[in-house]
Amino acid sequence: MTAFDRLIGEELDRWQETGKTARFWLRDDDAVEPTAALDDFLEIAGAFSVPATLAVIPVHTGDPLVQRLDRERLVSVAVHGWSHRNYAGSDEKKQELGRHRPLADVLAELGAGFEKLAGLHQGRFIPMLVPPWNRIDRTLLPDLPGLGFKALSVYGPEKPAALGMINSHVDVMDWHGTRGGRDPLELASEIVARLQHTFDRGGVTGVLTHHLVHDQAVRDFLTALFKATASHPAARWISGADAIQTSIT
Repeated sequence: MTAFDRLIGEELDRWQETGKTARFWLRDDDAVEPTAALDDFLEIAGAFSVPATLAVIPVHTGDPLVQRLDRERLVSVAVHGWSHRNYAGSDEKKQELGRHRPLADVLAELGAGFEKLAGLHQGRFIPMLVPPWNRIDRTLLPDLPGLGFKALSVYGPEKPAALGMINSHVDVMDWHGTRGGRDPLELASEIVARLQHTFDRGGVTGVLTHHLVHDQAVRDFLTALFKATASHPAARWISGADAIQTSIT
């Protein structure tokens, strides 16, 4: 048994001993069209029957992605903003859904994105908004249910909002360093910390990926994580639809 397997396994064993089940959720951002990178990601998840929620950029996508996903039984589609365009200034963190434009314009785009993806993907579409760069101005939140959204997903601990929150909590990418996959033991430690948090408080452990920039380190990590969890009786990977049902408001 590797150190990675031991970290994850020991924590899941604790859940099993108390009759609890740890829930995991997989979110992958920036899907637009069929690519070899998307095929690779879906192949790894599919090999372990792990459901994946793809955050799709509405303005840039169309029928080719629909046709590709028709072969996938366990994939959901969420709304990833509208165009993934940054409107923030050079001295600010990147943001599409901020106060840099009139509120009505931002909401109109989000409504158009919702309708486009709901029409394209139908049975696999879920009414979840995933803001680009995981950032959204909170003044927009009260208007999201009126557009049809039932859940919001950003990064980090969930906070009270006007609709359900189902966040990602562990990002596999080293964005500020190598821009490749992070150290697997570091990721395992973060997952265990999140599991310990949810053990008494409830909630889901969300894993965040970006298939377009994955390297071998990410692929190895996902394979190890899915292998360690998919066969453990105290672990369950849930779909995007199920994640919405467990969302925190």
